[in-house]
Amino acid sequence: MTWKVGFLGAGPGVAALHLPTLGRLDDKFRVAHVADAGSGRARTLAEPLHASWSAGDGELLADPDVEVVAICSPPAEHQRQIMAAVGAGKKAIFCEKPLATTKEAAEGVVAACRAAGTVLMVGTNHAYDPGWLLARHLLEEEQEGPESIAVTLALPPNGRYHQLVSENGSAQAQTQAHAQAQAPARERPDTADPGVAAHIVKQLLTGLAVHDLPAVRHFAPDIEAVQYARFVPPIGFAVGYKASGVNVQLALTMLPAGPDVLWRVTFSSPEQRLDLEYPPPFVHAGSGRVIVARADGSRMEHPSVEQDGYEAEWLHFVHLLEGTIAVDYDQILTDALYPLELADAVFATMTTGGVQ
Repeated sequence: MTWKVGFLGAGPGVAALHLPTLGRLDDKFRVAHVADAGSGRARTLAEPLHASWSAGDGELLADPDVEVVAICSPPAEHQRQIMAAVGAGKKAIFCEKPLATTKEAAEGVVAACRAAGTVLMVGTNHAYDPGWLLARHLLEEEQEGPESIAVTLALPPNGRYHQLVSENGSAQAQTQAHAQAQAPARERPDTADPGVAAHIVKQLLTGLAVHDLPAVRHFAPDIEAVQYARFVPPIGFAVGYKASGVNVQLALTMLPAGPDVLWRVTFSSPEQRLDLEYPPPFVHAGSGRVIVARADGSRMEHPSVEQDGYEAEWLHFVHLLEGTIAVDYDQILTDALYPLELADAVFATMTTGGVQ
């Protein structure tokens, strides 16, 4: 069966990630409709696919040809659009991370989908990446779990990648990039203000760290205390916390003209160190690779495989749609609440004079 998908959102993630992925899975999915918020990008993406396009979400949700709604809009829109899709009677919803921006919103949308029997999946591609699945298997083979987990991200501008792969590097993409370069510079936020700095870190945690927090939560599910939290200029953070007895460190830096990407999750115990290294975002370069260094001096590298997390998550979605795997609403909610709980704890630490 081929499932017909409507995309709410026409940004770089749709253009560079999801549409190429569904193009490789054309025996399972067909893009039926793309909607933007008035930018006009939906038409550009939809026309080559012979799909419908529109502005706003009303036409797409009323389109009888759309069976599956893929929500790839800004996070503040997710709750409203999920509820609207459920109300429109759509069979399934694929929602980009984060599921929602508040605990109440997350609980509400999961409850609505559960009550309606709507298939729900959150597009956290690292959670389905074959590299993570291998890393989890290797870690679970050990008698003792990791004592510490570190997530390290050094990211250049996303444009370095998505302008190369969206619209095939077309003249339109170059024109958009030029227009962005000519646009007036926005005033930089005053990060010396603790409230402003804390707000930025909170947004970065729920928008970027959320990629790997399901993996962290798997081994460190119960957040105990934030040990330090600070904003790192020009855009980044350093956060340390303890969860289920495990020391967790999260570090991000985004440099305007930085080096190539580093995206690494490290699990350490007295017996071994396991590094899971992901390829750059906005490219299709295979899975993460796993490197294991043991206390006896041995080292084993498991190279990446061709399938990446984007393809793996949509194939998992097929199983949910076909009913061969049941939707685990409880796990969806728990995964959604973990980064929100952490972000709130970090915000409180940074704004109340706690350890920073």
